[in-house]
Amino acid sequence: MAVIKDLATVSEELQQQKERADTADFKMVTFSLAGKEYGIDIMNVKEIAKADKFTYVPNAASYVKGVYNLRGDIIPIIDLRTFFHMPLEKKADGQENMLILHIEDRVYGAIVDKIDKVVGINSETIQPPHPMFGEINIKFITGVVEKQGELYVILDVVRMFTQKEEEKQKSMTTIQESSGDNYFVPPPPTPEQAREKLAAIADTALGFIKESLAALKQFHPGPINEEWLRRQFSEWSNTRVESDLQLKNVSDADEYLSSFYSPDTGKFWGAEYAGRIKDVLPNLSSNNIQVWDIGCGSGHETFSFACILKARYPDGHIKIWANDNDIMAIANAPNMTFNLNEVPEYCRSFLVEGRNGFSFNHVIKDSIVFEYHDVLNVNQLPDLDIILVRDILSFFTVENQNRLIGEFAEKLKNRGIVIMGKNEVLPGDAWQAVGKDPVSAFTHNK
Repeated sequence: MAVIKDLATVSEELQQQKERADTADFKMVTFSLAGKEYGIDIMNVKEIAKADKFTYVPNAASYVKGVYNLRGDIIPIIDLRTFFHMPLEKKADGQENMLILHIEDRVYGAIVDKIDKVVGINSETIQPPHPMFGEINIKFITGVVEKQGELYVILDVVRMFTQKEEEKQKSMTTIQESSGDNYFVPPPPTPEQAREKLAAIADTALGFIKESLAALKQFHPGPINEEWLRRQFSEWSNTRVESDLQLKNVSDADEYLSSFYSPDTGKFWGAEYAGRIKDVLPNLSSNNIQVWDIGCGSGHETFSFACILKARYPDGHIKIWANDNDIMAIANAPNMTFNLNEVPEYCRSFLVEGRNGFSFNHVIKDSIVFEYHDVLNVNQLPDLDIILVRDILSFFTVENQNRLIGEFAEKLKNRGIVIMGKNEVLPGDAWQAVGKDPVSAFTHNK
């Protein structure tokens, strides 16, 4: 029997539906996948992000893009396009759009094509899912809703990201029930497989540390410091639990780098280290000795080196081109004065006393040209006998590291040396190590 409603009743019902639709008690973050619109409950969305570098995880499912270092937290990244067997959209800039999701007590990243906006709806307007949504398994759909002419499919991300564990438990229960106590247990890995797995885990963790050092301290891992990085990672791992391995802030990065720096950084070199430097200085064919000191800072190390050079080459005409991009340090360096007990014994014969304390004599001062300069710009220098670049190169990008190393090779004279930081090396067959710990020095095979 047909039910006939009067116009007033129909009008009232329509008005009630409109009022319900205008009352937003459910908010969702909307995004697109393969040209269709989707939504996720905003309560599951922690933030949005962009990224282009993910660390590969061996033996992971095909839809796992890798893992990502999100401000020190290592999170798995799921590509929803692959998860739902959709065509991939190639990004012109390589940057992927990510929703950072909080599911139960875990955090995940979900890659989508485009993140749109936050949409508020009335939960009563959500319709149940329909099998017509063929791209996505219906069990992963909470419902569908229309808003301002746009149809949104609302995903059940809690079920999506917890389904694998449920399936695993269900599978194990089935095996136990069908086989009694003698269900199949996978054989233990061989020693070689175990070593490979541990190596893969270590490489992944080290990869995150490298990324964190670059982000937090502009320390760029590369061939010049790879050996130290692996050695330090081994020591770092031995003193921490697995959950505490990663670098979460600048303080952690400073602690990790604390063993990297050479002795007496930023101050007068101690007698022992000065003696090691003097021992590595080569016999030179000319008395005109040209030196490039990169990153001279306050000048303490430069004055130390000048005194060592004068003691090693007493008849030499020494010129040190001391560069730094700290204009205040460079401005103050030439005119520093000291208390006598501040200056190491091997430097004291080059001091003169004035009204405000001790300073270096004209022999040392005249041998140094302090200049404000960025070494990534053009370096107008003569051919060089010695290059002092302790702990500096690692704070340039690998591209600029290689560029400067190439410049060293061009400018260095025969028998000349480059003195690096104690944990840095010059890679390649063209460079030959001549230093001894803690002095890392190299000659170039012309």
